[in-house]
Amino acid sequence: MLACLQRVSSASVTVDGEIVGQIGKGLLILIGVGQGDTKADANFLAEKITGLRVFEDEAGKMNLALGDVGGEMLVVSQFTLLGDCRKGRRPSFIGAAPPEEANALYEYFCQRVRDQGVTVATGRFRAHMDVALVNDGPVTILVDSRREGGA
Repeated sequence: MLACLQRVSSASVTVDGEIVGQIGKGLLILIGVGQGDTKADANFLAEKITGLRVFEDEAGKMNLALGDVGGEMLVVSQFTLLGDCRKGRRPSFIGAAPPEEANALYEYFCQRVRDQGVTVATGRFRAHMDVALVNDGPVTILVDSRREGGA
């Protein structure tokens, strides 16, 4: 699984003119589920992301995690993160998991984060979404469950 996390002051997802998910201070997570990803990948990402110290302490150092600042998380499924652009001019998405498998792991990831006491808002799986955010920093980090060390 691949996650792109962005530290935000606020973020929201709109589908057909309706806000379906919205947060204040926290993390916007764009998450892509790949072929062969398992619950172990989702567990890894949930633990890694909620524990990442990407929020500033009183000294201005990134020493605080999401829970330390009372932050929320907005999770948006995005298979295009797995686009392979090495050949030609159109990305190939063959590495993305089939929708049923991807949705199950996406939902599982969200629940694992909720189990850690984090408020989680979501987008709508397989819908065309408008994602709005105020990137705080900016801070944007990629976390890959298949790379050694996760990043």
